[in-house]
Amino acid sequence: MFRLLWIASIHVRIFMRRYMPSTIILDYVRTRRGLKWGPVVMLLAAPYAVAAYWLTAWIEGGGPEWLYLLVLVCLWSASKMIWVGPVSIALVLRARMSERTKPILQQYR
Repeated sequence: MFRLLWIASIHVRIFMRRYMPSTIILDYVRTRRGLKWGPVVMLLAAPYAVAAYWLTAWIEGGGPEWLYLLVLVCLWSASKMIWVGPVSIALVLRARMSERTKPILQQYR
């Protein structure tokens, strides 16, 4: 039973990494060229939150309850988008400090 759950979670993760727009965007933002887009990507949390709200309202109005899975995915994507801004700013600062100190260190060798 544990093995079945483990394999199912691996396949879900592979599917999410390959086809979910939020994960594709976050993979780009985590590159050195994409770090500057982190604060802008934070704005994408709002559409995900709105979609989760609309889906919840639809479910409460008599819609199918399996849509709660989509609500969960929307809320998870919104939370990922919210955190990418501060993290990317910290990573940009770290990368710039590293790039700034490399020529100084090479000068003394």
